[in-house]
Amino acid sequence: MAERSLRGTRLGALSLETDEHVVPSERQITTYECPNGHKIELPFSVEAEIPPTWECRCGAEARLVGGGAEPEAKQVKHQRTHWDMLLERRSIPELEELLEERLALLRASRGEKGNGKRSA
Repeated sequence: MAERSLRGTRLGALSLETDEHVVPSERQITTYECPNGHKIELPFSVEAEIPPTWECRCGAEARLVGGGAEPEAKQVKHQRTHWDMLLERRSIPELEELLEERLALLRASRGEKGNGKRSA
């Protein structure tokens, strides 16, 4: 039964709407130039905001020809390391104290005596 109801149609491949009374928006061709010498021509709607850069097929960043001013550089967020996060929680003297405690426990588990300093 379900097979018969879909006979003659291809789901997703064919629109049942017609192109009658559809007016496409006015277009403008924009040109981008890549540092490697590639030129990219793209159609944009007249109403669209045109991006100052476009990724070229070679992976480089192509710039809009006649785009005017330099595009604003994105603000680079400093990536926090484990050390940065540790310093947010503890001070250097606290870390040194913890290190000494952990070293003392390690030495005790190994059966070492003294403060762990080796003599020559």
